Amino acid sequence: MIKIERKKQRMLKAFKIFSVIEGLSLLALLFIAMPAKYQFGLDLVKYVGPIHGYLWLAYLPLLEIISRQQNWTKSMWSIGFLTSGIPFGFLYLSKKMKEQPLKIDV
Repeated sequence: MIKIERKKQRMLKAFKIFSVIEGLSLLALLFIAMPAKYQFGLDLVKYVGPIHGYLWLAYLPLLEIISRQQNWTKSMWSIGFLTSGIPFGFLYLSKKMKEQPLKIDV
């Protein structure tokens, strides 16, 4: 049982880290790559855009796995989904996740 508890804690921690990475990729796309393209003619969007896209596509199944594992409500899952497309939304998600108690099935 202790191994399962540790595994769930590690998965939740990995999800938190991944959500920050995904959120930072959105910020890089919106505030670095797009201004560079439209103000300076440097097309960084063709590099940063797909990276962000792949990270977001990987984020969605992780969100589903963690939400089921932690028995999140639909509203908590919705917060996780919606904040993935809002700049700095990952900070709000981190705050909400700290408020949620860690669910361990024994």
